[in-house]
Amino acid sequence: MKVSPVRKSAFDVLLKIETEKAFSSVVLPKYAEDLSERDRPLLYTLVLGVLRRQILLDRYIKALTKGKKLDTEVLLILRLGLYQIIFLTKIPDHSIVNEAVLLTGIARKSSAKGFVNAVLRNALRKMPDLSYDNEIDRLSSEGSMPQWIVERWIDQFGAEKATSIIEAVNEPVGISFRLTAKALSDTQTREEVLKTVLSEGSVSNILSGAFTTSRISPALRQMSDDGLIYFQDVGSQMIASTVALKTGQSFLDLCAAPGGKVSMIAAHAQDGAGLIVAAELHSSRSHFLKQNCENQSAEKVSVVQLDAQQPLPFSEASFDVALVDAPCSGTGTIRSNPEIRYFLKSADITELQSKQLRILQQASNAVKPGGRLLYSTCSLETEENEEVVATFLEGKPDFYKLSPPLPDKFITPDGDGRIFPNTGPFDGFCLFELRRRN
Repeated sequence: MKVSPVRKSAFDVLLKIETEKAFSSVVLPKYAEDLSERDRPLLYTLVLGVLRRQILLDRYIKALTKGKKLDTEVLLILRLGLYQIIFLTKIPDHSIVNEAVLLTGIARKSSAKGFVNAVLRNALRKMPDLSYDNEIDRLSSEGSMPQWIVERWIDQFGAEKATSIIEAVNEPVGISFRLTAKALSDTQTREEVLKTVLSEGSVSNILSGAFTTSRISPALRQMSDDGLIYFQDVGSQMIASTVALKTGQSFLDLCAAPGGKVSMIAAHAQDGAGLIVAAELHSSRSHFLKQNCENQSAEKVSVVQLDAQQPLPFSEASFDVALVDAPCSGTGTIRSNPEIRYFLKSADITELQSKQLRILQQASNAVKPGGRLLYSTCSLETEENEEVVATFLEGKPDFYKLSPPLPDKFITPDGDGRIFPNTGPFDGFCLFELRRRN
């Protein structure tokens, strides 16, 4: 009897994430390519589900094994098995146990086969009752969120909102996409693409031009490969939609890879829009950014490689609009990239804050008088958002803050843009609009 390819793939992906700190968004598509169309959704469900519930699963495993020290491979197999027992109730119990035992052999841990079998069968008979030291401990365990993140979110947003965010990020994110410049190139192409798109998905009720779907069908995957549609979170699309380049306006996007925002901005720029520059630090990311734009026929985008923390190689005050899509902790995208919560440390946020401020300061020099400077992150943390902008404005009196053109529900009382993951099936983003005085 052989283990199913999808469970073997799920184990391999989880092992890479656990031992190499790989990102699920990078590894999952590679393994999905070798699976059948039917198995691909289950691969994503298993991997992302285990990651979203990891702390809770480990707590159950500790109780079921009496705290025994486990090899990494055995721990991952038990996480996979328990996740299916607790959360995937349609899978037969005997199948879960048998597959786990087979995986143990494939992982070269044959001596642990009996142990894995016994642990999972005990779990099927009765899951252990868990006890908690306090409310923080309970929320951390049940929400599988490290305690330091729970505490920080409670401090920033209050207990009720923090709880709501944690619950939201442990639910699957919606699959969203948009039409590319290639699809919008002429009326006939647009109509043909729309016909297929509307048969496979639906129009977003949040953002014009965005579409959602419950699954990536072969037809949608092919259109993505052909550069006719681009899979992009609705929150990310909302950020890009605020740029709205007009005729004659030039645009600079710093930290632009992988290119989802700048290619969307180029696709929707008015006829006669000026120079569009997308910058990235690393050569590999610059190359991917260029390929991504070319695949979507976003020919207006000029890709350059540069360090945005250093003085920029552009004339002073040469762009009408600049976007700093800053490197950040990514806590707003934990819903899509659940492993982030386990990789991140509190000290990382302080380090990122300094980098973000330097990039924003350099970008500001390239903005024309009367021009717009947009600062965006996919972080929920105040230090990476409001504090960076406040510090920047203290040292740059020739800039002032405006409310970004987002729907009212995403504008805070202070006039800033904040897209929270508990307000819809999307990731979290922040957006600040700054204007240079004439």
